[in-house]
Amino acid sequence: MYDKGISTAVIKRLPRYYRYLGELLEKDVVRISSKELSEKMNVTASQIRQDLNHFGGFGQQGYGYNVEYLYSEIGKILGLDKGNRLVIIGAGNLGQALANYTDFERRGFRVCGIFDIDPQKFGRCIRGMEIQPMEKLKAFIHKNGVDIAALTIPRQNAPQVAAELVSFGVKAFWNFAPTDLNLPPEVVLENVHLAESLMRLSYKLKNANNGREGILQKGEDELEEK
Repeated sequence: MYDKGISTAVIKRLPRYYRYLGELLEKDVVRISSKELSEKMNVTASQIRQDLNHFGGFGQQGYGYNVEYLYSEIGKILGLDKGNRLVIIGAGNLGQALANYTDFERRGFRVCGIFDIDPQKFGRCIRGMEIQPMEKLKAFIHKNGVDIAALTIPRQNAPQVAAELVSFGVKAFWNFAPTDLNLPPEVVLENVHLAESLMRLSYKLKNANNGREGILQKGEDELEEK
């Protein structure tokens, strides 16, 4: 059990470490120093050492980190070794795209079911999974030991559906619905609000453009003065 006082910033960096280490493994890299890893990740070597020291360190002075071992240990920290079972609620374009994304299995997530309320979709297969009606959801969750539900449904339906899923025993939500969910404190929630993410991108683009325009204007002013 790790210290619950570990900052959110550290936790957010762990998946990045895991991804970069996975890429190094694919290239048959055996070991890497914190300095080399920092150059790839644009994080200081000191920050990497501090982050990993929260969980035991894993490195050896003068040697660095064994890539395969560190990859495995970070996977355990993230809970990827236990094999998380996930259902998708909502078989629209986004739900089907998630169901078709094969990389989840490599990360320790198994999409084992997809559900919808539209009778015209029932029985349609996505990667060998039939789209099922919501009426079968409770029995399916109990039978398959599902821990996580991905919500790709309209926002007006999300609170009621989430409440039902909690009563069925779902412990975590990956919420793509553009609304906030009021869940019990013991239930884990990760929001993925696509429109909000796009708006943040727009803000960054606007300010980047403003910055470039300011530099250009300054250059023009200097030329005029000369």
